[in-house]
Amino acid sequence: MSSLGPLRPSPLVEQATDHLRAQITEGHWPVGTKIPGETTLAKALGVGRSTVREAVRTLATLGLLQSRQGAGVFVIAERAAEDWPTRLRRAAVTDVYEVRMLIEVQAARLAARRRTDEDLVALNAALTARRAASAGADAEFVDADIALHRAVVAAAHNPVLTDLFTEFAPVLRQGLIDLVDLLGLRAGEPNHGDDTHDALVRAVVSGDAESAGRAAQTELETTLTRLRAA
Repeated sequence: MSSLGPLRPSPLVEQATDHLRAQITEGHWPVGTKIPGETTLAKALGVGRSTVREAVRTLATLGLLQSRQGAGVFVIAERAAEDWPTRLRRAAVTDVYEVRMLIEVQAARLAARRRTDEDLVALNAALTARRAASAGADAEFVDADIALHRAVVAAAHNPVLTDLFTEFAPVLRQGLIDLVDLLGLRAGEPNHGDDTHDALVRAVVSGDAESAGRAAQTELETTLTRLRAA
């Protein structure tokens, strides 16, 4: 083990975690290695065993360490796995959009079957808001567009679909703002895509699941094609 050295008084757990993590990422403790015990680490770092225990727990949560009953704590990875939101932020917007299509086409079908009276009010309000936002800036228009799609997903009454859309929304927002600006989509048509969005809302409101799915597919495929060409 490389020299760890004593730590500053605070925050001890964060410092201990950083020091132990460095032992792994810098190759001092290769994958498969059993790390020193709590007492040894506590002495080397100049902290209590409870601080070391919490640091080890944090690194286990990050997927770097694994405790094996009766055997000790072992290194199982050199780098922490990225969480889902981080992976989405790093992903290409076209990749995110392809998955969005899978989610929203089915969500539109479910929404047409499950929408409530409250959903109908929300959908019509969202369509009206999107039209009103056509007089505003690109960011305002994109926000209204995403809000309409969120209303469709919400009408599907599937919390997993809703959560997935919520995760995608921030990545989609910036990608769409960039696309609108790059291609000047609203230069001659401020309420760009109104016909396809109107068809989507009308299909959900009327309870026509297949038409709702087709409307969502058509609208999203058109945007994805533009994203790929941008």
